[in-house]
Amino acid sequence: MESVIAGFIDLILHLDKHLPEIMAAYGSFIYAILFLVVFCETGLVVTPFLPGDSLLFACGALAAASESLSIGWVTGLFLLAAVLGDASNYFIGERLGERLLASHNRLIKPEHVQKASDFYARHGHKAIFLARFVPIVRTFAPFVAGIGKMHYLTFAHYNVVGAVVWVGLFVGGGYFFGNIPVIKQNFTFVTLGIVVVSLLPVLYETVGKRLLGKE
Repeated sequence: MESVIAGFIDLILHLDKHLPEIMAAYGSFIYAILFLVVFCETGLVVTPFLPGDSLLFACGALAAASESLSIGWVTGLFLLAAVLGDASNYFIGERLGERLLASHNRLIKPEHVQKASDFYARHGHKAIFLARFVPIVRTFAPFVAGIGKMHYLTFAHYNVVGAVVWVGLFVGGGYFFGNIPVIKQNFTFVTLGIVVVSLLPVLYETVGKRLLGKE
Protein backbone atom coordinates (compact mmCIF):
# COMPACT_ATOMS: atom_id res chain seq x y z
CA MET A 1 0.00 0.00 0.00
CA GLU A 2 2.82 2.38 0.89
CA SER A 3 4.44 1.78 -2.49
CA VAL A 4 1.17 2.64 -4.25
CA ILE A 5 0.85 5.89 -2.29
CA ALA A 6 4.49 6.74 -2.94
CA GLY A 7 4.01 6.05 -6.65
CA PHE A 8 0.94 8.26 -6.81
CA ILE A 9 2.73 11.13 -5.04
CA ASP A 10 5.63 10.74 -7.45
CA LEU A 11 3.19 10.86 -10.39
CA ILE A 12 1.64 14.12 -9.15
CA LEU A 13 4.95 15.83 -8.36
CA HIS A 14 6.64 14.72 -11.58
CA LEU A 15 3.86 14.94 -14.13
CA ASP A 16 6.23 16.65 -16.55
CA LYS A 17 8.29 13.45 -16.66
CA HIS A 18 5.49 10.89 -16.58
CA LEU A 19 3.17 12.42 -19.19
CA PRO A 20 5.55 11.76 -22.11
CA GLU A 21 5.84 8.15 -20.90
CA ILE A 22 2.06 7.77 -20.77
CA MET A 23 1.71 9.35 -24.22
CA ALA A 24 4.32 6.98 -25.64
CA ALA A 25 2.44 4.01 -24.20
CA TYR A 26 -1.12 5.02 -25.16
CA GLY A 27 -0.74 7.34 -28.14
CA SER A 28 -3.88 9.29 -29.01
CA PHE A 29 -5.76 7.57 -26.17
CA ILE A 30 -3.97 10.06 -23.92
CA TYR A 31 -6.82 12.49 -24.62
CA ALA A 32 -9.39 10.05 -23.24
CA ILE A 33 -7.21 9.39 -20.20
CA LEU A 34 -6.78 13.11 -19.48
CA PHE A 35 -10.52 13.70 -19.90
CA LEU A 36 -11.35 10.88 -17.47
CA VAL A 37 -8.86 12.05 -14.85
CA VAL A 38 -10.29 15.58 -14.74
CA PHE A 39 -13.88 14.36 -14.98
CA CYS A 40 -13.38 11.97 -12.06
CA GLU A 41 -11.43 14.53 -10.01
CA THR A 42 -14.28 17.03 -10.29
CA GLY A 43 -17.25 14.69 -10.67
CA LEU A 44 -16.83 11.81 -8.23
CA VAL A 45 -16.66 12.40 -4.48
CA VAL A 46 -14.61 9.20 -4.07
CA THR A 47 -11.67 10.49 -6.16
CA PRO A 48 -10.65 13.90 -4.76
CA PHE A 49 -7.02 12.72 -4.66
CA LEU A 50 -6.57 12.79 -8.44
CA PRO A 51 -4.30 15.54 -9.84
CA GLY A 52 -6.07 18.66 -11.06
CA ASP A 53 -4.19 21.98 -11.18
CA SER A 54 -0.79 20.37 -11.71
CA LEU A 55 -2.13 18.14 -14.50
CA LEU A 56 -3.54 21.12 -16.38
CA PHE A 57 -0.28 23.04 -16.05
CA ALA A 58 1.85 20.06 -17.11
CA CYS A 59 -0.33 19.41 -20.17
CA GLY A 60 -0.12 23.05 -21.20
CA ALA A 61 3.67 22.91 -20.96
CA LEU A 62 3.84 19.65 -22.91
CA ALA A 63 1.53 21.01 -25.63
CA ALA A 64 3.87 23.98 -26.09
CA ALA A 65 6.94 21.75 -26.31
CA SER A 66 5.58 18.93 -28.46
CA GLU A 67 3.27 18.62 -31.45
CA SER A 68 2.08 15.26 -30.12
CA LEU A 69 -0.30 17.04 -27.75
CA SER A 70 -2.68 19.64 -29.20
CA ILE A 71 -3.31 22.71 -27.05
CA GLY A 72 -6.74 23.08 -28.66
CA TRP A 73 -7.82 19.52 -27.90
CA VAL A 74 -6.37 19.62 -24.39
CA THR A 75 -8.10 22.89 -23.53
CA GLY A 76 -11.44 21.80 -24.99
CA LEU A 77 -11.43 18.39 -23.34
CA PHE A 78 -10.42 19.75 -19.95
CA LEU A 79 -13.14 22.40 -20.15
CA LEU A 80 -15.76 19.80 -21.09
CA ALA A 81 -14.57 17.41 -18.38
CA ALA A 82 -14.64 20.14 -15.72
CA VAL A 83 -18.17 21.30 -16.59
CA LEU A 84 -19.61 17.79 -16.92
CA GLY A 85 -17.78 16.63 -13.81
CA ASP A 86 -19.25 19.35 -11.60
CA ALA A 87 -22.70 18.85 -13.14
CA SER A 88 -22.57 15.10 -12.46
CA ASN A 89 -21.41 15.74 -8.91
CA TYR A 90 -24.30 18.14 -8.36
CA PHE A 91 -26.89 15.58 -9.51
CA ILE A 92 -25.28 12.85 -7.40
CA GLY A 93 -25.55 15.12 -4.38
CA GLU A 94 -29.12 16.13 -5.22
CA ARG A 95 -30.43 12.60 -5.73
CA LEU A 96 -28.18 10.38 -3.61
CA GLY A 97 -26.26 12.70 -1.29
CA GLU A 98 -28.31 12.31 1.88
CA ARG A 99 -28.47 8.54 1.49
CA LEU A 100 -24.74 8.28 0.85
CA LEU A 101 -23.96 10.32 3.96
CA ALA A 102 -26.44 8.33 6.06
CA SER A 103 -24.83 5.07 4.95
CA HIS A 104 -21.47 6.20 6.38
CA ASN A 105 -19.70 5.13 3.22
CA ARG A 106 -15.99 4.82 4.01
CA LEU A 107 -15.07 6.21 0.60
CA ILE A 108 -16.73 9.55 1.40
CA LYS A 109 -14.86 11.21 4.25
CA PRO A 110 -17.21 13.25 6.49
CA GLU A 111 -14.48 15.80 7.18
CA HIS A 112 -14.21 16.55 3.45
CA VAL A 113 -17.96 17.04 3.18
CA GLN A 114 -17.94 19.25 6.28
CA LYS A 115 -15.05 21.28 4.88
CA ALA A 116 -16.99 21.88 1.67
CA SER A 117 -20.16 22.70 3.66
CA ASP A 118 -18.29 25.28 5.75
CA PHE A 119 -16.76 26.73 2.59
CA TYR A 120 -20.19 26.96 0.97
CA ALA A 121 -21.66 28.58 4.11
CA ARG A 122 -18.97 31.27 4.09
CA HIS A 123 -19.10 32.12 0.39
CA GLY A 124 -22.63 31.26 -0.72
CA HIS A 125 -23.15 30.71 -4.44
CA LYS A 126 -19.66 32.04 -5.19
CA ALA A 127 -18.29 28.91 -3.52
CA ILE A 128 -18.86 26.96 -6.75
CA PHE A 129 -16.52 29.35 -8.59
CA LEU A 130 -13.96 29.70 -5.81
CA ALA A 131 -13.87 25.97 -5.09
CA ARG A 132 -12.37 25.40 -8.55
CA PHE A 133 -9.11 26.66 -7.10
CA VAL A 134 -9.08 24.60 -3.90
CA PRO A 135 -8.05 20.92 -4.13
CA ILE A 136 -10.49 18.49 -2.45
CA VAL A 137 -13.04 21.27 -1.83
CA ARG A 138 -13.31 21.46 -5.65
CA THR A 139 -14.59 17.88 -5.62
CA PHE A 140 -17.07 18.22 -2.77
CA ALA A 141 -18.56 21.69 -3.36
CA PRO A 142 -20.88 20.58 -6.23
CA PHE A 143 -21.91 17.56 -4.17
CA VAL A 144 -22.87 19.80 -1.24
CA ALA A 145 -24.65 22.22 -3.60
CA GLY A 146 -26.73 19.32 -4.87
CA ILE A 147 -27.62 18.20 -1.35
CA GLY A 148 -28.64 21.78 -0.53
CA LYS A 149 -30.85 21.91 -3.66
CA MET A 150 -29.10 25.00 -5.03
CA HIS A 151 -31.03 26.29 -8.07
CA TYR A 152 -29.46 24.50 -11.02
CA LEU A 153 -29.26 27.50 -13.37
CA THR A 154 -27.38 29.45 -10.70
CA PHE A 155 -25.09 26.47 -10.16
CA ALA A 156 -24.54 26.05 -13.92
CA HIS A 157 -23.53 29.70 -14.28
CA TYR A 158 -20.80 29.45 -11.64
CA ASN A 159 -19.84 26.00 -12.90
CA VAL A 160 -19.14 27.15 -16.46
CA VAL A 161 -17.47 30.44 -15.51
CA GLY A 162 -15.29 28.67 -12.95
CA ALA A 163 -14.29 25.96 -15.43
CA VAL A 164 -13.32 28.50 -18.10
CA VAL A 165 -11.15 30.51 -15.70
CA TRP A 166 -9.61 27.41 -14.09
CA VAL A 167 -8.71 25.67 -17.34
CA GLY A 168 -7.61 28.88 -19.03
CA LEU A 169 -5.40 29.92 -16.13
CA PHE A 170 -3.57 26.65 -15.57
CA VAL A 171 -3.38 25.27 -19.10
CA GLY A 172 -2.44 28.73 -20.36
CA GLY A 173 0.11 29.14 -17.59
CA GLY A 174 1.73 25.86 -18.52
CA TYR A 175 1.67 26.67 -22.23
CA PHE A 176 3.34 30.06 -21.90
CA PHE A 177 5.60 29.52 -18.89
CA GLY A 178 5.97 25.77 -18.33
CA ASN A 179 9.03 25.39 -20.56
CA ILE A 180 11.07 28.22 -19.08
CA PRO A 181 14.26 26.42 -17.95
CA VAL A 182 14.08 27.42 -14.28
CA ILE A 183 10.45 26.24 -14.08
CA LYS A 184 11.10 23.04 -16.02
CA GLN A 185 14.08 22.15 -13.82
CA ASN A 186 12.14 22.75 -10.61
CA PHE A 187 8.76 21.32 -11.53
CA THR A 188 8.27 19.74 -8.09
CA PHE A 189 8.44 23.15 -6.42
CA VAL A 190 6.31 24.65 -9.18
CA THR A 191 3.66 22.00 -8.52
CA LEU A 192 3.59 22.92 -4.85
CA GLY A 193 3.51 26.58 -5.83
CA ILE A 194 0.50 25.92 -8.04
CA VAL A 195 -1.40 24.69 -4.99
CA VAL A 196 -0.54 27.93 -3.18
CA VAL A 197 -1.59 30.04 -6.18
CA SER A 198 -4.83 28.06 -6.33
CA LEU A 199 -5.70 29.29 -2.86
CA LEU A 200 -5.19 32.99 -3.61
CA PRO A 201 -8.78 33.70 -4.79
CA VAL A 202 -10.11 32.21 -1.58
CA LEU A 203 -7.60 34.10 0.57
CA TYR A 204 -8.67 37.33 -1.11
CA GLU A 205 -12.32 36.51 -0.59
CA THR A 206 -11.90 35.66 3.09
CA VAL A 207 -9.03 37.90 4.23
CA GLY A 208 -8.44 40.58 1.60
CA LYS A 209 -11.97 41.94 1.56
CA ARG A 210 -12.04 42.03 5.35
CA LEU A 211 -8.81 44.04 5.48
CA LEU A 212 -10.17 46.40 2.84
CA GLY A 213 -13.33 46.87 4.85
CA LYS A 214 -15.63 45.38 2.24
CA GLU A 215 -17.24 42.95 4.67
